[in-house]
Amino acid sequence: MDQRLEKYIGSLSQLINVPTVSDIAVPNEDAFARFRGRLRELFPRVFEAFTYEEFHGSILLSHTVKGDSEPVLFMSHHDVVSENGKWVHDPFSAVVEDGKLYGRGTLDTKGNLWAILTAFEELLREGHEFGRSVYIESARNEETSGAGAYEISRELKKRGVRFRFTLDEGGMIVYDPIGGADGNFAMVALGEKDCIDLEFVARSNGGHSSTPDQNNPLSRLARMIVEVEKRDLFRPELDDVTVEMFGRLSQKMRGVLKFVFRHAGLFRHLLARMMPHFSPTAGSLVRTTICFTRAKGSDEFNVIPTEAFVTGNIRLSHHDTKEDVIGKLNKIAKKFDVEIVELDPGYHSEVCDFRTAEFRFLEQTVAEAFPGVITAPYISTGASDSKYFSDLSDNIFRFAPFTVTDEQLDAMHARDENIDISTLIPAVDFYKNLIRKL
Repeated sequence: MDQRLEKYIGSLSQLINVPTVSDIAVPNEDAFARFRGRLRELFPRVFEAFTYEEFHGSILLSHTVKGDSEPVLFMSHHDVVSENGKWVHDPFSAVVEDGKLYGRGTLDTKGNLWAILTAFEELLREGHEFGRSVYIESARNEETSGAGAYEISRELKKRGVRFRFTLDEGGMIVYDPIGGADGNFAMVALGEKDCIDLEFVARSNGGHSSTPDQNNPLSRLARMIVEVEKRDLFRPELDDVTVEMFGRLSQKMRGVLKFVFRHAGLFRHLLARMMPHFSPTAGSLVRTTICFTRAKGSDEFNVIPTEAFVTGNIRLSHHDTKEDVIGKLNKIAKKFDVEIVELDPGYHSEVCDFRTAEFRFLEQTVAEAFPGVITAPYISTGASDSKYFSDLSDNIFRFAPFTVTDEQLDAMHARDENIDISTLIPAVDFYKNLIRKL
């Protein structure tokens, strides 16, 4: 094995070994403290050259250049979700098998944090002098509250810091992102759908399960869910970013599909109506979605619940408003005597412009590091810490320079999360080249 790759596997494994599981109920402070100590051991030059600040366990590193008013921010959280199921290998053992490094956080997102810090560490060892101020942010609670990134962003706003661009987790390099495109694409998210959590509550007088009636709160909630899911409540719309994405994907398409996607602007309304029928992923690109995720009824087997609830997670498209979406849901809920409670109002994320010099700069850096890979913008359906920095930069990009398969994407937040070891060196080189060009 290449010595450089062997070294990379070893250092990334040391980060995976620390179980920084994010859990509001269990703070897990010892593991996070060990992780911060591990970072200092692995990247001593970074911690010597950068100013280190800690925000309740979340990390901010900064290296400022006098007179520079347009710093750049690199982001990647270091908390992870729990194991979730039986793994082939222990989720924190960092086992290498068949060219893959297995472990929770390999992709989401200790791997990306490792690549960023490795790039800076190597550049400092090579004597690189920064021509621009740079910041590195890594939150300890992205998977739960998002409090770390929010606190850091508000502090930076107080200090008057404004970034030329920020780069956080999001898209990666994938083959054929939506079907029909024969090639690899660097998917760069320019915004993300707002994430809103609602609770749907139904009540009754309760009673014994041996004499049920049609007023059972669970039954009413079930009928409400069926009606919500069978109706097309939310209007599909093709935004400018998705039109641009289709145009870029069309470069690797053939036939009628190539023509339609190349001229997506002309077929905007047709494509918006068709996308939800292609797949759930395609549909989520063009409309607001709701997913019912949690439920609770009675604590006993033979008691009709006096109160039951289900929660719904909404991913709000930018052409909808929260008020309109909740209003549509409320009309259905009232039919079944169900009350809606807003648990989390969400945090709005602005959509960036793909026509800026900063996006072209990122696109050029991708092309240099990954020949033949086409950069395509999109709107992320997932949530990230980037949204808290929307008012600190006009260019909020979400991209990690790893080449991944569909199976690897599906394994994030699931069993057997892993990363190809062949993508580690290119990822570090991408960041080194980007930093040199700043």
